[in-house]
Amino acid sequence: MKNFDGIIFDIDGTLTSTFDLIFASFNHVTEKYFGKTFSNEEIQKEFGPTENVILKKWFKDRYNSARDDYYKFYDNKHSEMADIFPGMSEILKNIKDHNIILATNTGKGRDSSLITLNKIGILDYFDIIITGDEVENHKPAPDGIFLFLEKYNLQKERVLMIGDAWVDIAAAQSAGVKSAAVLYDEYANHDFKEYKPDYSFHTVEELNKFILENIQ
Repeated sequence: MKNFDGIIFDIDGTLTSTFDLIFASFNHVTEKYFGKTFSNEEIQKEFGPTENVILKKWFKDRYNSARDDYYKFYDNKHSEMADIFPGMSEILKNIKDHNIILATNTGKGRDSSLITLNKIGILDYFDIIITGDEVENHKPAPDGIFLFLEKYNLQKERVLMIGDAWVDIAAAQSAGVKSAAVLYDEYANHDFKEYKPDYSFHTVEELNKFILENIQ
């Protein structure tokens, strides 16, 4: 039975294993400009705003140069350090084959989102790419989900948000859509606080089975 008319994916840790690349990209520029690097945990604490916001905060008047260096490294090292989770391309193809509207809702900026989606060959699956650059308030605010609902005039109870972090679940619940937590990325924080997802998946295979059962 077709239970969803629209499905929204987070990117990092949900569609792709990109965290090693993100950490390395930040450390590439901090080492160049500050002569030091940061732990994964220290970098992860800055997540929420887009890369550009973090870079502006850190580099101030050297922002433009640091930004160029960040994205050059991110682009050049992508094929070496990041990839789509095995089986995820098939899930996206199945969703599109069943005429379900497909979106991303990510805290990443648009530049890095497009690099990643292009590099791993899944950009064309998405009807809309919603990044941290398109919303006033980033997750856990529901702005990105509301944008999706309004653009396609969808009933919220027939939309699913899939992500690896509590902010994804919180955003889904604030917007009134269904939520799914994926737990297969090694960097995912499985503490969803008081936000209990409607569904949880420990493997891509579990997610695929659920998707197939709900889109036909």
